[in-house]
Amino acid sequence: MKVVRSGHVAAQVVEDEGAKGTTVRWLIGRPDGAPNFAMRVFEVEPGGSTPLHQHAWEHEVYILEGTAEVVTEEGPAAVSPGDAVLVLPEERHQFRNTGDSTAKFLCMVPLPPED
Repeated sequence: MKVVRSGHVAAQVVEDEGAKGTTVRWLIGRPDGAPNFAMRVFEVEPGGSTPLHQHAWEHEVYILEGTAEVVTEEGPAAVSPGDAVLVLPEERHQFRNTGDSTAKFLCMVPLPPED
Protein backbone atom coordinates (compact mmCIF):
# COMPACT_ATOMS: atom_id res chain seq x y z
CA MET A 1 0.00 0.00 0.00
CA LYS A 2 1.05 3.59 -0.59
CA VAL A 3 -0.36 6.78 0.92
CA VAL A 4 0.59 10.08 -0.67
CA ARG A 5 -0.48 13.64 0.11
CA SER A 6 -1.25 15.46 -3.13
CA GLY A 7 0.56 18.61 -1.99
CA HIS A 8 3.77 16.58 -1.68
CA VAL A 9 3.69 15.59 -5.36
CA ALA A 10 5.28 18.07 -7.76
CA ALA A 11 2.86 19.90 -10.05
CA GLN A 12 3.83 19.76 -13.72
CA VAL A 13 2.66 22.39 -16.18
CA VAL A 14 0.50 20.89 -18.92
CA GLU A 15 2.33 22.05 -22.04
CA ASP A 16 0.21 20.35 -24.69
CA GLU A 17 -0.95 22.66 -27.48
CA GLY A 18 -4.17 24.40 -26.43
CA ALA A 19 -3.60 24.02 -22.67
CA LYS A 20 -3.69 27.20 -20.62
CA GLY A 21 -3.14 27.68 -16.88
CA THR A 22 -3.25 23.94 -16.12
CA THR A 23 -1.06 21.72 -13.95
CA VAL A 24 -1.14 17.99 -13.23
CA ARG A 25 0.14 15.95 -10.30
CA TRP A 26 0.61 12.22 -10.94
CA LEU A 27 -0.52 10.90 -7.55
CA ILE A 28 -0.35 7.18 -8.31
CA GLY A 29 1.06 5.39 -11.34
CA ARG A 30 3.29 2.62 -12.51
CA PRO A 31 6.38 3.94 -10.63
CA ASP A 32 4.34 3.47 -7.44
CA GLY A 33 3.52 -0.14 -8.28
CA ALA A 34 0.06 0.46 -9.77
CA PRO A 35 -0.41 -2.21 -12.46
CA ASN A 36 -3.57 -0.96 -14.20
CA PHE A 37 -4.56 2.65 -13.48
CA ALA A 38 -3.06 6.07 -12.83
CA MET A 39 -4.60 8.69 -10.57
CA ARG A 40 -3.89 12.32 -11.35
CA VAL A 41 -5.13 15.64 -9.98
CA PHE A 42 -5.48 18.57 -12.35
CA GLU A 43 -5.66 22.21 -11.31
CA VAL A 44 -7.00 24.74 -13.82
CA GLU A 45 -6.67 28.44 -13.09
CA PRO A 46 -9.57 30.84 -13.79
CA GLY A 47 -9.84 31.26 -17.56
CA GLY A 48 -7.61 28.23 -18.11
CA SER A 49 -8.30 24.96 -19.89
CA THR A 50 -6.94 21.58 -20.78
CA PRO A 51 -6.30 21.05 -24.50
CA LEU A 52 -9.17 19.99 -26.74
CA HIS A 53 -8.08 16.47 -27.63
CA GLN A 54 -9.02 12.80 -27.96
CA HIS A 55 -7.31 9.46 -27.48
CA ALA A 56 -7.97 5.73 -27.35
CA TRP A 57 -8.59 5.45 -23.60
CA GLU A 58 -11.31 6.50 -21.20
CA HIS A 59 -11.11 8.96 -18.31
CA GLU A 60 -13.00 8.82 -15.04
CA VAL A 61 -13.07 12.31 -13.53
CA TYR A 62 -14.30 13.59 -10.16
CA ILE A 63 -14.66 17.34 -9.59
CA LEU A 64 -13.15 18.45 -6.26
CA GLU A 65 -13.21 22.25 -6.33
CA GLY A 66 -14.34 25.16 -8.48
CA THR A 67 -16.70 25.41 -11.40
CA ALA A 68 -15.92 24.30 -14.91
CA GLU A 69 -17.40 22.98 -18.10
CA VAL A 70 -16.55 19.86 -20.03
CA VAL A 71 -16.60 20.59 -23.74
CA THR A 72 -17.36 17.79 -26.21
CA GLU A 73 -18.66 17.72 -29.75
CA GLU A 74 -22.15 17.74 -28.20
CA GLY A 75 -21.41 21.08 -26.55
CA PRO A 76 -20.42 22.17 -23.04
CA ALA A 77 -21.71 20.63 -19.81
CA ALA A 78 -21.36 22.50 -16.51
CA VAL A 79 -19.65 20.62 -13.67
CA SER A 80 -19.03 21.45 -10.02
CA PRO A 81 -17.76 19.71 -6.86
CA GLY A 82 -19.28 16.29 -6.38
CA ASP A 83 -19.86 15.65 -10.10
CA ALA A 84 -18.37 12.58 -11.79
CA VAL A 85 -17.61 12.53 -15.52
CA LEU A 86 -16.96 9.62 -17.88
CA VAL A 87 -15.02 10.57 -21.02
CA LEU A 88 -15.26 7.69 -23.48
CA PRO A 89 -12.42 6.49 -25.74
CA GLU A 90 -11.98 8.68 -28.85
CA GLU A 91 -14.35 11.35 -27.48
CA ARG A 92 -12.98 14.87 -28.11
CA HIS A 93 -12.99 16.71 -24.80
CA GLN A 94 -11.68 19.70 -22.91
CA PHE A 95 -12.09 21.00 -19.35
CA ARG A 96 -12.47 24.80 -19.02
CA ASN A 97 -12.51 26.73 -15.76
CA THR A 98 -15.58 28.99 -15.81
CA GLY A 99 -15.24 30.31 -12.26
CA ASP A 100 -13.21 32.82 -10.28
CA SER A 101 -11.13 30.26 -8.37
CA THR A 102 -8.97 27.28 -9.26
CA ALA A 103 -10.88 24.24 -10.52
CA LYS A 104 -9.47 20.96 -9.27
CA PHE A 105 -10.39 17.44 -10.36
CA LEU A 106 -9.20 13.87 -10.03
CA CYS A 107 -8.66 12.03 -13.28
CA MET A 108 -8.12 8.27 -13.50
CA VAL A 109 -6.83 6.66 -16.68
CA PRO A 110 -5.80 3.12 -17.59
CA LEU A 111 -2.08 2.51 -17.90
CA PRO A 112 -0.79 1.10 -21.18
CA PRO A 113 0.38 -2.52 -21.05
CA GLU A 114 4.01 -2.98 -20.12
CA ASP A 115 6.22 -4.19 -22.94
